[in-house]
Amino acid sequence: MKLQQIKKNNLYFYKKARMKPVFPRNLSSVFIALILSVFSLPAQGQQKNNFANNRIIVKFKPSSTPVCHTFENVVHFSISAVDDLNLKYNCVSARRINNGRKQKIQTYTYVLQFGKNIDISEAVKEYMATGYLQYAEPDYKGTSGGKTSTVPNDRYYYRQWSLQNDGTFADDTAKSGADIKMEEAWDIEKGDSSVIVAIIDEGARLSHPEFAGRIWKNYGEIPGNGIDDDGNGYIDDYTGWNFAYNNNNPTDDEGHGTNVAGIIGANANNTIGYAGIDWHCKLMIIKALDTNNFGYYSAWAEGITYATDNGAKVINMSLGGLTSSVTLQDAIDYAYANNVTAVVAMGNENHNSPDYPAACNHVIAVGATNARDQRADPFFWGGGSNYGTYISVVAPGNYIYGPYFLSDTVFYTYWGGTSQATPHVSALAALLLAQDSSRTPDEIKHIIEITADDTVGKPTEDTPGWDQYYGHGRINAYRALSYEKRTSVPAVGKPATVSLYPNPTRGEITVQAKGQLTPINYWIIDLKGCILSKGEISAQNSHINISSLVKGAYLVHLKGSDIDIIQKEILQ
Repeated sequence: MKLQQIKKNNLYFYKKARMKPVFPRNLSSVFIALILSVFSLPAQGQQKNNFANNRIIVKFKPSSTPVCHTFENVVHFSISAVDDLNLKYNCVSARRINNGRKQKIQTYTYVLQFGKNIDISEAVKEYMATGYLQYAEPDYKGTSGGKTSTVPNDRYYYRQWSLQNDGTFADDTAKSGADIKMEEAWDIEKGDSSVIVAIIDEGARLSHPEFAGRIWKNYGEIPGNGIDDDGNGYIDDYTGWNFAYNNNNPTDDEGHGTNVAGIIGANANNTIGYAGIDWHCKLMIIKALDTNNFGYYSAWAEGITYATDNGAKVINMSLGGLTSSVTLQDAIDYAYANNVTAVVAMGNENHNSPDYPAACNHVIAVGATNARDQRADPFFWGGGSNYGTYISVVAPGNYIYGPYFLSDTVFYTYWGGTSQATPHVSALAALLLAQDSSRTPDEIKHIIEITADDTVGKPTEDTPGWDQYYGHGRINAYRALSYEKRTSVPAVGKPATVSLYPNPTRGEITVQAKGQLTPINYWIIDLKGCILSKGEISAQNSHINISSLVKGAYLVHLKGSDIDIIQKEILQ
């Protein structure tokens, strides 16, 4: 990579110069490169690195006197060989350490932070090869003797590739890291018993030890007295309600609901079975599908209303139909108006025709991925994860093990579908509420989308930014729970008076306002929430230049008298 030297304020900076692409002279060199890349892949199941994957430590030689400044969002030291690598690896910050006040000789030791995970070993070699450093090394990690991430002791946890995938899953080919980063996320949040997650499904095995102490109870009811004690219209609904058969017995009679409930909230760290994503939330069991796995929209809508009226903050709906419905939308609108987050499965027919309620407003619509981080197409049984304009995110949904609906000791059953992907997202929403109970459905959806891992699947489908196959990407629980709100979340329902294009862009964003004459403030924000630039536009057709930023994803926040929107923009 060549750098063009630029002098600014008596400091030297280095900017990437344009170069023509270089291609192999013949196909043999391509073949050799491919062979080398195959044999250089790490072995599956190898031990994780014991150092950070996105930073290194460097110490400059006494003969080198770096002048540390940031130019065009990349750290520069006014030393071309080092700045070349800073640009290559996208060094976004440098923190000086070990420059104690008692030092007689000035030393320059820095922690270099990169914008994404890199090959640390290779980077260390390249930085040392510049000749300006006394040493360069990874930022190693240690421990007091405990674990650096939370690993539950559940007997069959090793089967839960969706939570921690080391690439050795027995039932399917797997890719290391193709998971939702749950062990790191549990270090931050494990859940709160005050958060109620309603599961509108086939019911659940209420007596299962994996659900001990976790099933929501309606303490306004006296069980078994035949009286509607709390006056909510349902007699003896002490453990939920069966809308499929209009009684107070929401027991699972087919298995689907028990599996879904287990994904969300199976008791973790109890030495048996599996670990639920949320360790403490209450599970409100609402049966709305019959013994043949069918249900009517009226039952689903009533279940949504029941969940909302009885304190649920998240509703999981691993079900769907092919016809739009005002009844369903009304029920979801009611839940949304009462600060309840609805999470819905996209469907399993491998098409882009709308399923409902996934295509309704005010929901998080979820597609499914497999252990290779690809769209589940097909699932182990056939079909495929639906896609389309209404998809929000994707989550693991193939070969998902869980409790069995007919036994407390059988743990070898698994399911596959967007039905299994959806509870991963519902449980994450519950954890976000445990972390901050004031979060609204819009904020929860925004956090889950903005922190999702993009471009993890097939390049032909998982393109940068939102796409119809993966939505905003595969959810990342650790990043979601690490998210710091530094900007406002757009209010849903405001008139869409502005459009931004193109997306992706090569540096210039066109802002087209319809009828907006007052000034519009804008902020360019990275995915960590840091504001990189801001300004004001006033014309109906204006432009924002972001060509000085490094390639990647950014947020464009526009705010005016009747505009408050945030859009993810990809810079190519």
